[in-house]
Amino acid sequence: MHHHIQQLYNIATKPGRRVIGLMSGTSLDGLDVALCELTGAGLNTAIKVLQFTTVDYNADYKQRVKAVFSKREVDLQAITLLNPWIGIEHGRIINQCLAKWQLTESDVDVIASHGQTIFHCPKRQHNLIDYGNATLQIGDGDHLAVTTGIITLSDFRQKHIAAGGEGAPLAVYGDYLLFSSEHENRIMLNIGGIANFTWLPKTRDAEAVFSTDIGPGNTIMDAFIQQHYPEQYFDADAKLAKAGVVSEPLLEALKQDDFFALGFPKTTGPEVFNLAYLAKAQQQSDTTSLNPADVMATLNRFSADMIISAIARTTAQLNNFVIYASGGGIHNPLLMSKIKAALPGVDIKTTADLGINPDAKEAVLFAVLANECLVGGKQQFSNAREGIPGVSMGKISFSD
Repeated sequence: MHHHIQQLYNIATKPGRRVIGLMSGTSLDGLDVALCELTGAGLNTAIKVLQFTTVDYNADYKQRVKAVFSKREVDLQAITLLNPWIGIEHGRIINQCLAKWQLTESDVDVIASHGQTIFHCPKRQHNLIDYGNATLQIGDGDHLAVTTGIITLSDFRQKHIAAGGEGAPLAVYGDYLLFSSEHENRIMLNIGGIANFTWLPKTRDAEAVFSTDIGPGNTIMDAFIQQHYPEQYFDADAKLAKAGVVSEPLLEALKQDDFFALGFPKTTGPEVFNLAYLAKAQQQSDTTSLNPADVMATLNRFSADMIISAIARTTAQLNNFVIYASGGGIHNPLLMSKIKAALPGVDIKTTADLGINPDAKEAVLFAVLANECLVGGKQQFSNAREGIPGVSMGKISFSD
């Protein structure tokens, strides 16, 4: 037996596995690093987050990624060079975290790396007959594995697409395995750059699980702040939005995209919802002279309204559910207050109430996907739900 296969066998047959989950989102604020201990698999998965941190990216990292992020026309050489470079950078960050936590590479079984999304392109977005769904994450797993000395699982989204999905949202798999409950119906709402949610019925029936992207969470708001206030990366405590007044004409123009009329499930990204989208809506609504505070107030309301609308549309015949929120959007008090006000009969909590730091949730979910790749089986989502193929995901890179 090749020693690589022996390594995987040894990891898979251990009582538990230590997995570092990595998430680098579209906000480009930093790398989420979650050291998790997992036992079991499937609905018997148990997880303990041993360490979690977000390592901020420096200005140089952000500038390099932004040069190719969500753009149809980019420098191909830049992407070719960034793919290994990001893998190495993420590897260096892990090495720094291990040193801080007084651990070595031998204390970790595998790394689960999401990579850095630079373009998401489902078929319903590109409408090219000869092509299907596509997405691209860079940050090469081989370079990450060699830099850290730890087996790395990466590029999770490609199997999802190959099996008929759109490559997102992948949260549904971890949400179902970690958070489904026999005692209550749950909505796992994640407000990242793009907002998405998973419906988890208390029957724990995989065929009844539902997951979809909603539309913009923080992506346009963050981009607007970075455009007008270069020293800031987001609207901290919604300070600017709170100082503004919502423009109803602009709000209505923002809501007119065909994406919102599509049925669920669906996926999208900053390729659609970006500053160009905002500029077009301002031109259509004759609101190009709005001051930044009013624009931000309107963008904040736009994100809140679309989240509220999606939940209302998909739960019209359902009741008695609890929302557990996660992602950067939960730190936006104005956004959260609008959602809570529109759903007065719904209990809204965060994943902290379920034992998982809401900022760590996505990194933790990739650790769960890696665990399933190593020791799990197939969850049969696909019989009744479009876009949730029952497959294991992750490509394996060895460190030697």
